[in-house]
Amino acid sequence: MTGRIDALLFDLGGVILEIDFNRVFEAWGAHSGVPAAVIRSRFRFDAVYESHERGQITAPAYFESLRASLGIDISDAQFTAGWNAIFRGEVPGVTALLRQLKERLPLYVFSNTNATHHAYWAREFAGTLGYFQNVFVSSDLGRRKPEPEAFAAVASAIGMPFENILFFDDTDENVYSARRLGMHAVHVTSVADVRNALGKLQIPS
Repeated sequence: MTGRIDALLFDLGGVILEIDFNRVFEAWGAHSGVPAAVIRSRFRFDAVYESHERGQITAPAYFESLRASLGIDISDAQFTAGWNAIFRGEVPGVTALLRQLKERLPLYVFSNTNATHHAYWAREFAGTLGYFQNVFVSSDLGRRKPEPEAFAAVASAIGMPFENILFFDDTDENVYSARRLGMHAVHVTSVADVRNALGKLQIPS
């Protein structure tokens, strides 16, 4: 990795927080009586899902679409409880790493997420999120990764050019999009990937 890095930008799910969609399907299955495997087979990251993450439709509207696509009839409260079950906890070792990094560089989060999830993890993981100077979410921006406009909006808010930002994400498509814009980006499969990338940094004194 070449060039000076002045800010670190992290995806949330899969990088800072462990997520597991199976927990969602199991919860919805328990409420509906439909097997989790059946719900899993019907679930899609479709246009309605993306609209929800851009803040273009409300949670009740999204849940109504799921009643039709998943073939389950549960309440909004039951959808919400299952929806928030996706979060298992913090990635082991990441909090200690963020504590160290905060003394060296400004830290930011950029997450594709919806208002329901945002409210949940902002409350449940407030301590860890306190290490970040700002948290950017797609439902507030009206744009989502991997859209170039989403990255541009975040870089503008940070106040730095793409080439001075190092981005960590667990989705290849997002990493490739960031790189095409000139941002340094690392595909993350474990906290070790973050540590290895940081070992190659040129950090300002």
